[in-house]
Amino acid sequence: MSKVFIIGLPRTGTTSISVALLEMGLSVAHTAFTKKAFEMADAVTDAPCFSDYMHLDRIFPHAKFIYLTREMAKWVPSIIMLLEKMAPHLDPKTGKFNPILKRSFHHTFPGTLPLTENELIDCYTRHEQAVLSYFEGRDDFLSIDISKQGSLLEMKMFLGIEAQGSADFPKLNVGRDVASWKDYKHPNKINSNLAGVEHRKYYDYALVDYRTY
Repeated sequence: MSKVFIIGLPRTGTTSISVALLEMGLSVAHTAFTKKAFEMADAVTDAPCFSDYMHLDRIFPHAKFIYLTREMAKWVPSIIMLLEKMAPHLDPKTGKFNPILKRSFHHTFPGTLPLTENELIDCYTRHEQAVLSYFEGRDDFLSIDISKQGSLLEMKMFLGIEAQGSADFPKLNVGRDVASWKDYKHPNKINSNLAGVEHRKYYDYALVDYRTY
């Protein structure tokens, strides 16, 4: 099966779609930062996919891309809540988050965090327009809103997976919850920092390769 990259922004349903893909039998990394994680995962969601989709398209020429949309009135307060929690750890010098995660977020949400509502709307709109322009007319791209009835069935058809079970996505990371993926147990989950024979090599699109940090 081709690689699948979920390129919707955080708080558009990346955890829900990750769980749905697991239940469909795929191995899934919700964020991936090492060469081994990208190699082992059938699907990768969230960072760095939402910022690096053009480079992933070149590295994995047969991949499929799924963009997630969400009503702005619901997305804005949700992303504000997330960024307020993440801001101290996204600091380029002192933040504890993985350097790839920090780069991905600062690329997509430029400026001093947390951003204002209008700044976040601009970030969402700019990202959406760039994605739709890049993938215009392509049959390896799907845009869905996972809150819409039948969206899961639409994704299964896009991926060529038999349309059995529920037609709708599970609802996870609702409200202020941001840890549903961590708490969800499944044998097909791929560790974002999975180490292989090259140990801890981080994915770096700038080299269209992998580089040790």
